[in-house]
Amino acid sequence: MNNEQLPIAVHYFFNIEFMIKIIEAPRDAMQGVKEFIPTDLKISYINSLLKVGFDTIDFGSFVSPKAIPQLRDTAEVLAGLQISDTNTKLLAIVGNARGANDAVNFEEIDYIGFPFSISETFLKRNINSSIEKSTKQLDEIINICDKNNKIPVIYISMAFGNPYGDKWNNEITAKYSEQLYKQGVKIIALSDTVGSAKKEDISLIFNEMTQKYDNVEFGLHLHTNGKHLSENLEAAYSNGCRRFDTAIRGLGGCPMADDDLTGNLPTEKLLEFLENKGVKTGINGESFTLAQNKVFSTFPQSCF
Repeated sequence: MNNEQLPIAVHYFFNIEFMIKIIEAPRDAMQGVKEFIPTDLKISYINSLLKVGFDTIDFGSFVSPKAIPQLRDTAEVLAGLQISDTNTKLLAIVGNARGANDAVNFEEIDYIGFPFSISETFLKRNINSSIEKSTKQLDEIINICDKNNKIPVIYISMAFGNPYGDKWNNEITAKYSEQLYKQGVKIIALSDTVGSAKKEDISLIFNEMTQKYDNVEFGLHLHTNGKHLSENLEAAYSNGCRRFDTAIRGLGGCPMADDDLTGNLPTEKLLEFLENKGVKTGINGESFTLAQNKVFSTFPQSCF
């Protein structure tokens, strides 16, 4: 596929040699692990990921330690990261304006992520919020980012379905995507938090969004149990998605979703998918293998 064949939105962001952005998410892999992973192991693991060639590492979060105790050492982890010799950028998740104010104090952080949702039930479970309250929080977070030269990355969880009985359809996802656009958000990650996405919905939503908002980068944050994985990736990729969130071995998933079988999109599965398409990723294979092997000495055996 040459540049002339790419969707409009892809031209805007990817007029470069590697037309794929892979966001590796050790934060998402670690956040639900009950046994505390020592800080030095986190640092060593994330430093290995910084050598792989990922566009971004979603490395930690500035949320209440009571909510996510596993990531209470995010600032300490950041202090140990070797970022002077990497082009990989860093992303941290926040749950409110207080967390954003904490995160922007660190010059090393490029992106501030916020888990918005179109599900009232999930917002209540995830960050004890509501759509109305989260919209107001989002305005504050965007302002904080603007004042501190950070880029907000907003996740729309439950973008492809809702298992909690809240009203959902593609039009609702489109409505809130437009709302985020009007608020000035330039990176939106459409999230399948509980593995309920269907290829038809992924195709429709990405096709519409990437064509309508040609200056917004739409990504896929896919949680999956492996079923329909290839066809869902194909649906996103063939309709303009060039930004994918992953975690090696598919570790993690949302701890608030109550579904132990639904993990993250495995990095190795995405790389296999892209390789079969002949797509360049910029990933260093040797460094990736070393990081893969390091998973077993970093995460408790209960994770495998």
